Amino acid sequence: MTDRKPDLKGRLALVTGASRGIGYFLAKELAAAGAHVIAVARTVGGLEELDDEIKALGGEATLVPLDLTDMAGIDRIGGAIHERWGKLDIMVANAGMLGVISPIGHVEAKVFEKVMTVNVTSTWRLIRAVDPLLRASDAGRAILLSSGAAHSARAFWGPYAASKAAVEALARSWADETKNMPLRVNSVNPGATRTAMRALAMPGEDPETLPHPSEVAAAILPLASPELTETGLILDVPKGCFTRYQMPA
Repeated sequence: MTDRKPDLKGRLALVTGASRGIGYFLAKELAAAGAHVIAVARTVGGLEELDDEIKALGGEATLVPLDLTDMAGIDRIGGAIHERWGKLDIMVANAGMLGVISPIGHVEAKVFEKVMTVNVTSTWRLIRAVDPLLRASDAGRAILLSSGAAHSARAFWGPYAASKAAVEALARSWADETKNMPLRVNSVNPGATRTAMRALAMPGEDPETLPHPSEVAAAILPLASPELTETGLILDVPKGCFTRYQMPA
């Protein structure tokens, strides 16, 4: 993978969780590279701010206010993209929630179920909705945000760690299904980043010691390049390299 910023002129990118954090800045990076961005998030104010920023860059965005627990709404996004554009070039499944930092036995059922709904089920639903659209692109690119928690499985991080491990498994299976096609599917471990979620998880941490989400977004951007060849891997942003897995025979 090259660190050179890709040329995304004429390409269409969908970003979930685009109203703040990594999703916000990655949407800006994609727009600055020339892509038309479909920005999905619950927070209308954040989407409108993003739209202003993208317009200031000379780019274009389509705003989609949506709670990702609305599965039928996710399906409608796929249908709307098909009707208007007939394809999708880039999908970024960024939206997610932390839940609680707690012993597994103390996690309320409704909290666990919502973490799985937002982090896993909505990601699967999005994959299902856009898979045909990405296959219709000459260089479809899928980017799924994971976490180091999926591998460290630290005490008290059970629901979040389990959800991100599930997202990685979905990504790797999808990548293997499409490895002989132009579609490239990869996950990202962004590492500790100066976001609201990180502040919730680590309230005593000095945020100024962490990378800004704009830095992390810039590191992720090359995964959207039409020139990308890697698939089924995890980009470890703190290490600046891919983690390679043994793909099934």
